[in-house]
Order: sequence, then C-alpha cells, then structure tokens
Amino acid sequence: MRAPAIRAVGLLSGWGEGAASVPLDAKAAAAGRAVLEVERPALDPERFRRSRRECLMGVAAVHLMLEDAQQGPEAVAGERTALLFATTAAYAPSNRAFIESRGGSTYFPYTAAAAVPAEVAIAFGLTLRAIARAAALLEAHACDHAIVLAVEVFAECADVFARVRRAPSVPLVETAACLWLDRGHGTIIFERRRGGTGGDRARIGEMLSCEPLATLALARETGGEGPVAVAGTWRGETARLEWSARPYRTRSRVA
Repeated sequence: MRAPAIRAVGLLSGWGEGAASVPLDAKAAAAGRAVLEVERPALDPERFRRSRRECLMGVAAVHLMLEDAQQGPEAVAGERTALLFATTAAYAPSNRAFIESRGGSTYFPYTAAAAVPAEVAIAFGLTLRAIARAAALLEAHACDHAIVLAVEVFAECADVFARVRRAPSVPLVETAACLWLDRGHGTIIFERRRGGTGGDRARIGEMLSCEPLATLALARETGGEGPVAVAGTWRGETARLEWSARPYRTRSRVA
C-alpha cells in the first residue's frame, strides 16, 4: 500500500504541548503521580460551553496540528478530508457520570476504566489500523487529506484505575494527539502477530491509543532518512506499522 506523508502533528498531553515536552523517563518525571492530567483547554467559552474536557482536548490537538502546519482551519475543511478517531478511555468519564447520576455506581464494570488495561492491544491495533485505513483512502483518492485523532483521559476515573488488578507500572498520561496525512511516497505495512516487542511506555507513560501518534511525533524530532516504524506489545501480541521511507514533510514547528 502506498504510504501517506505526515504533513503535521498535534500533541497535547499531561507532559505539555508537543514532543519536546515528553520526558526521558516517565516514572521519574511523574514524581509519584499516578495520573498526569491535562487542564481543560481554554477555548471559546460560548461555543464550547457544553463540551466535556475530552472533547476540548481533541479540538486543541487539531489546533496544534494546524499551527504545526502553519495553516488555518480552511485547509482541512470540507468533504475531501477524512477524520478517523480512536480511543480506549475517553468515554469512561461520561459513562461514569451517567451511571452514577442514576444510582447505578455498583454496575460500573466493563463500560468504564476498570476494563481499560485489558483493551490496550485492541486500542493500539485500532489506532494503527486507522492510519492504515487513512493510507488506503488517500491511495484510492477517496479523500485529499486525512486526520487521525486519538484522545485519552483518566483523571475522572483515577480511583477506578487504582483498583485495577493489572495496573500499569508507569503513570497514566492524558493525551490528545493527531496526524495530518497527505499522499506520500514509498510503501506502508501494517501487521499484527504473536510475540515481539515494541512501545516506549517507559519514556512517555501509558497513553493507550495515543501512544502510536505520540511515538511518531517523537520520531520526527530525530534525523535520518531511513524507514520509520511504530509498534506496541500487550499480553504477547504485537501491532506494527512501518513506512519504507521517512514520512515526515517537515520537522516540528511547535515547542
């Protein structure tokens, strides 16, 4: 399959804005904090007065992507831009609020954060599949641009995560990340298989479905023209996406 070019990246996380904010050691940088929270983005209070924090994070990530591309919203407006979204935990806060407001807090098992760690492999694979699907849409000229967006929030369900049997050994890092993809050169391969290694959670923390996008944002900051791959492993299964050549149009313009 023809590889898409990464035109711009938007990254907002509990570490800050952009790849430059990500530490070298997540556990050390967290200094004992179990969750690295993103404050509610300061967007138009009238337009977004009813929006939840996770929605605002997604919008803010797209704004950062456009800033990175030095473009306005009109550049991706219209029916020729595809939007692909992935998340594992972003619906947990609203699910919890809905259930507990009706006195059903004891029936809060699978739809919320208690099940999140068991779904990491699914979420990771879905995010990589979203990129691969975007590549297919661009190759087929079904769209001119594609935005792949992922959002993860944890603070509202921090107490639930603390009780999870297989809790992550690194801090949970709230994140909203997106890629702007255009048609590119070379090829891209997506695969899932048993065994293998991958992921960089020791550095970035647990970002769930945002991890592949954050990893690609970090990889852009390095030099070289060789292949670029992103992979993650959970419970013995590895998801991997590889470009045959460096896919970035530019280096980061956002600190």
